[in-house]
Amino acid sequence: MEQWEYIARIFFADIKNEGAKEYLQENYPDWKNPPKYWVATLDPLLNSLGNQGWELVHMEPVPGVGSNGDVYYHGNIYTYSNAYFCVFKRRKATSN
Repeated sequence: MEQWEYIARIFFADIKNEGAKEYLQENYPDWKNPPKYWVATLDPLLNSLGNQGWELVHMEPVPGVGSNGDVYYHGNIYTYSNAYFCVFKRRKATSN
């Protein structure tokens, strides 16, 4: 039977993320001033996790993160956020 391991993380989309600016310049060369909090700034991080065998299975924006790492959520409101709750999975290594 296949077994999986999961991780849940909150990531912040920001042009200052490691490798984000270079990634955007390479993949969108005609875009001189991409938005600071564009979700594509997460691509280098997500690709890095993918290279480690993690598959992104869920991603959704969240309005905010508390000082204890808790996620702020209030239904039926419209707000902007650069925080994304992400869940990844990969096959567990089997020991034979």
